[in-house]
Amino acid sequence: MKTIRTRTSRFSHLVAAVAALVASLAGGNAHAGECPADKVMANALADAATAPVGVTDTELSSIDLAKENVHLAQRRLRLRHMTIAPGGVVPFHSHEDRPALIMVNSGEIYENSSKCGVPILHKAGDISREFLGTKHWWKNSTNAPVELTIADIVNDGKPATMKEHM
Repeated sequence: MKTIRTRTSRFSHLVAAVAALVASLAGGNAHAGECPADKVMANALADAATAPVGVTDTELSSIDLAKENVHLAQRRLRLRHMTIAPGGVVPFHSHEDRPALIMVNSGEIYENSSKCGVPILHKAGDISREFLGTKHWWKNSTNAPVELTIADIVNDGKPATMKEHM
């Protein structure tokens, strides 16, 4: 019994510490990899890149969501790895129906968003949340490759032409 109480006590302390860390991080105006509060605005992205450059996109695995309890026809939850070479570009695309979480594993990359007046810098360890209304493109302006891990819900029912710019 003593061992169980000790483990439970350690777990409780760990949960409390994580909760305190999350609360302290939530107190600031902007988080790493987000648009600064004073720069949040509509951005037409008139100079948006329209073709990929130096991008390797590999699907690691996926789950057919039509066969799961969520019953989302023509949708897959997928996990991808993406490498963006120095000078590489992920072209302009929309997340109207494709929510995603992107973790920067290594390197630094700029996101040009329709919701921000300045490019947003994403560094290793940052996670970008992409959801309804997000339209953007990314550029690696450094001399080192950028490595990303991406989890998203893809719509396999979209015509191929719509998926070319992902």
